[in-house]
Parts: sequence; structure tokens; C-alpha cells
Amino acid sequence: MKSEKPEYFLLRPEVENAYGYSHAVKIGNSIKVSGAVSMDDEGAPTAVGDLLQQMKNCYADLEKVLKHYGCTFDDVVVENVFTTDMQTFLEHAAYRSTIYTTHFPTGSWLEVKGLALPEFLIEIELEVHK
Repeated sequence: MKSEKPEYFLLRPEVENAYGYSHAVKIGNSIKVSGAVSMDDEGAPTAVGDLLQQMKNCYADLEKVLKHYGCTFDDVVVENVFTTDMQTFLEHAAYRSTIYTTHFPTGSWLEVKGLALPEFLIEIELEVHK
């Protein structure tokens, strides 16, 4: 069996190193993408109080990670959404049909008590197969 060497990707190296994580890791044809939140390049929360805009910001960052690996949202096989406000997320969940235009991935939607910072209302993580 051939051993695959992990390929790590940092979207915001200073922020990710400060918090101790990599935004994505690719092993073979699989890519695991850490949860994206709505933050600027310095790690400060953006769109505070606006779940829909935070969701859009998450997908914009996720798209950057996918492009780094030559992928699109069509390659996503798992999407897990964590939110502190499920009711509001459900009101805006249809936005996902502008992201996933061919098919929806598997995944889970979970309401959580809190995310890394109290201003974050949503976090989206992906698994990709290319």
C-alpha cells in the first residue's frame, strides 16, 4: 500500500498558526477542510449579527480553499454546518442552492451553544473528493 503524504494549506497563515490549525489537508484524493467562519484577514469577526452574510462569507473562504486544490463545490461530498441559531439558518438555507448547483453533499446541520468567538453565528466544514 502506497503511503500518501499530507499536503497542508493555510488560508490565513498568521491567524491559523495563532489558533493552532490548518485550514485544509489533502491526502490522496481526499481533502478535509476546517470549519470556515466569517472573519477578516486578521481574524476579527465580520458581519456581526447577520447570519446570512456570515454564511456567504464562509462560502467565499471555502471557495478559495477549493480553488487552491483545483476543486469546486461539485467535488464536495460532506458539508457540516454548525450554527448558534438554527431557526435563522433554516430561513436562509435555500441560499445553499446557489452554491451547490449540481447536487447537494451529505452532511449534518447542528445547533451549538457557541463557536470559537461569540460573534460567530455559523461555521461550515467540508470534505472533498477529487
